Amino acid sequence: MSRFLFVVPPLVGHLNPARAVAAELAAAGHQVGWVGSQLALRPLLGEQAVIYKTGSRIHRPQADQGLASIRSLWQQFIVPYTKFTLPTVQKAVADFGPDVIVCDQHTPAGALVAHRNRLSWATLACSSIELLRPWQARPAVEAWIGAQLDAIWDAADLPAGERFDPRFSPELVLSFSTAELTGPLVPPDPHTSMAAVRQVGPCFGPRAEDPDFDVDWIDDRQQLVLITMGTLAAELADGFYARAAAALAPLAGQVQAVLVAPTESIPDPPANVLVRPRVPMLKLLPRASAVISHGGFNTVSESLAHELPLVLAPIRHDQPINADLVTAAGAGLRVPFVRVSPDQLRNSLCTVLSEPSYRDAAARIAATFRAAGGAPAAALHLERLANPMSITNHQPSYRLTDAHV
Repeated sequence: MSRFLFVVPPLVGHLNPARAVAAELAAAGHQVGWVGSQLALRPLLGEQAVIYKTGSRIHRPQADQGLASIRSLWQQFIVPYTKFTLPTVQKAVADFGPDVIVCDQHTPAGALVAHRNRLSWATLACSSIELLRPWQARPAVEAWIGAQLDAIWDAADLPAGERFDPRFSPELVLSFSTAELTGPLVPPDPHTSMAAVRQVGPCFGPRAEDPDFDVDWIDDRQQLVLITMGTLAAELADGFYARAAAALAPLAGQVQAVLVAPTESIPDPPANVLVRPRVPMLKLLPRASAVISHGGFNTVSESLAHELPLVLAPIRHDQPINADLVTAAGAGLRVPFVRVSPDQLRNSLCTVLSEPSYRDAAARIAATFRAAGGAPAAALHLERLANPMSITNHQPSYRLTDAHV
């Protein structure tokens, strides 16, 4: 059996798919260790998990939008978090002795330490932004990102002549999507090959449920809509939450909505809108008819995996890119996050609920997700990386079945 060390950021949308892949490896008898924030990891992984804690430098939400959000993502998180975690990753390698380091694209410290120690390493691509090269028409933006990568390399004190892009393992890149949604992948530069990319689709695994959620509130005679703007948008989304509630109010008797938000953000919601700070997403999606979202990669993928059309109001980072991918595929509509009115939001929602083409497109994407294999397929790729000559008897412990779609 092999030993896999996961290096991950303290971001729920990145932790959930990594956890699903790690669960498959553990079920096959492999040893799994983690490098990351104990505050983020311990509640998800449990007391028995091997965690090399990086300390309390937790990602702070950023209020920037557009290109400014890309700047803050790198300057306020990726670069400082890489520098902050490098010593812990090196310590974990010495202590845990991994055969393979599995690192998120937002935590390049894993790639740098793997290179230093001549270890095999794999990339987890939890978003579309790095695999589609969205800034190729803006050379100044690409050059600026290149400078941030240079700063990361210099922080690791590695030889200049060995420099590579730590966002892309030359051995294995696991993309949690499929070409039916992303379209052709684009290498970030002429020296990076996409041959190592394996698109395995969304990776699902068991998650902690919210015991306080009232499932009896759902009336199956009505259409159910989930509204979520992600875990990092609370400082921006109150106005959107209010407009979403106002959009749903006239649909009482036909449509119910579960709005994932702090309860104080909508103190007096309409009768057909239930506001909860946490919900069991994978339990609710099979009962839903559509999703209104910010366009986060995880939410988009999970919704499409359940054949649900989307209305997307992107805020920042990869969300506009994801929204464009969904609309290009015909699986949803995009609305402006700041300026959308309740009437516009309601009209868009009614369109995706009433026109079958949107659900048909979502179902087409979902079929490719299922065929790609999800977490079991990702685990098999990692097993082969750890031991290319082995023939595994891996049996998936959890997969997306008809009960979840």
